[in-house]
Amino acid sequence: YIQSIVQFSQAPGEVELVSARHPEIKSPADFKGATLGVTGLGSSTDFLSQYLAVRNGLKPGDYTLLPVGAGNTFIAAVKQDQIQAGMTTEPTIAQLLKTGEANVLVDMRTPEKTKEALGGPYPAASFYVQSAWLEDHKDEAQKLANAFVMTMKFIATHSAEEIADKMPKDYYAGNRDLYVQGLASGKAMFTPDGRMPADGPPTVLKVLSTFSKSLQGKQIDLSKTYTTAFVDAAK
Repeated sequence: YIQSIVQFSQAPGEVELVSARHPEIKSPADFKGATLGVTGLGSSTDFLSQYLAVRNGLKPGDYTLLPVGAGNTFIAAVKQDQIQAGMTTEPTIAQLLKTGEANVLVDMRTPEKTKEALGGPYPAASFYVQSAWLEDHKDEAQKLANAFVMTMKFIATHSAEEIADKMPKDYYAGNRDLYVQGLASGKAMFTPDGRMPADGPPTVLKVLSTFSKSLQGKQIDLSKTYTTAFVDAAK
């Protein structure tokens, strides 16, 4: 078993972009016959793309998923019309919006917009460990949790500008203003204190069960997949 002990995000922080060349795609219901870009097969962009399609009445064979990475490779796939729509994160989002080569179709950078798209909060990135390791390393786990909780509180209480000042310059991908803009747009994806949203795990299970045969018909005890004990004790 593995358990999340600090929850970093309460929303995926991802956006389904549609190429400006394809105004006919007005919602995921219009994905039929399209090639959709994902960062990689088996990634969260893959799962969420499939769920958006299924939730809007499509079947897996109605569209094609193409792994195109992120950043320049994703942008090139849009420019070359290899993909008609695709899911990615910042700063790729901001770069394509700035040039006008893509538009936002589904925004999942905030809890509110994620709830609209998926029907509930979607906890994504987390610090998770093997349960067997946790039993014998609670002191180490607590120290790590302390550091991560401090980080989440810093993000919640500082502006995108202030956070950018603390980051390595290569994070800017050559454009600090775009990095700050993207961070400001997506900062709400992070939990303010490292705590798992109570109704988040059921949303994730619902999304994955929609198309994952390994989960369909199985009983999953979600209470075993995370703990708030270390966040509660964080100093």
